[in-house]
Amino acid sequence: MARKIAFINYKGGVGKTSLIVNTAASLAKRGLRVLLCDFDTQSNASIWLMRLEKWNKINVNGTGSIYSIFDPGNVRVKDLIIKDVVEGKDGEKLLPGLDLIPTSFNLVDLEGEYKSDPKRPSYAIFQEQLAEVEKDYDVILFDCPPNILRASQNGVYVAQEIYVPSNPDALSLIGFTLLIEKLMRFQQTSASFRTSTMDAAAQVYGIVFNSIKTNVDIEVPKMRMQLRLNQFKSQRRGVSPTAKIFSTQIRDAMVVRRAVTLGLPVILLGQEGGGDEDSVANDYMKLAAEIIDHAPST
Repeated sequence: MARKIAFINYKGGVGKTSLIVNTAASLAKRGLRVLLCDFDTQSNASIWLMRLEKWNKINVNGTGSIYSIFDPGNVRVKDLIIKDVVEGKDGEKLLPGLDLIPTSFNLVDLEGEYKSDPKRPSYAIFQEQLAEVEKDYDVILFDCPPNILRASQNGVYVAQEIYVPSNPDALSLIGFTLLIEKLMRFQQTSASFRTSTMDAAAQVYGIVFNSIKTNVDIEVPKMRMQLRLNQFKSQRRGVSPTAKIFSTQIRDAMVVRRAVTLGLPVILLGQEGGGDEDSVANDYMKLAAEIIDHAPST
């Protein structure tokens, strides 16, 4: 069965999308079958991996995006998957094994205009449909916006693990604290929709320090985050007993921004040479290895 992991922090601007896109690519590079589900209404992961021209085609009327399974509700998750999404200029598949469920700007309507059946909320619909394709993947990742509103709820509800991208600052710590509060509240309200055949509600399994600038000492922020993590562990509030701060830290580098422009994961730019490409690409590959090793015990 696929591992299902949501990336989320209540603080925006922590580099969540760059982290999840490059982690997904690194996992695929290691030979895993990976599905990335984009639930962020900004659509950054979809634009990055599809490239703007292709993404614009689904953004025009929303056809082919995740919101389609809710409204008009005439397609299913399995119909939306873009296989081997990363392509070269001539359509060649550059990273087999990395698939995408894209989103478009109309996903914002899920928060307001969409009228859901109280007996069948959007996250229950998504869970039911995702179950049809889980067997095809080793890892399914959910890119969630910095909140636990309806879009995020879809990913959080079906996930087994939650990873929290963080920067070495006080706001990331506050965001993590707020995330736990909102997570516990959502899990209480959604508990009645869980069945005995489903996974247990997701817990935080890891915190990843991301976009670390050169010569920045992160030991004090790391210590504060560890103290808060330990506090939630002792209170048994939304955190796994095995949760940890990952030893791999992702450095800040211009190559990440260039990768966005090129529509490629950083690991596919390494052949261009230069210290930045190699070091940051290696960061993501090391993180992928650490995630593989940190699988929950069954």
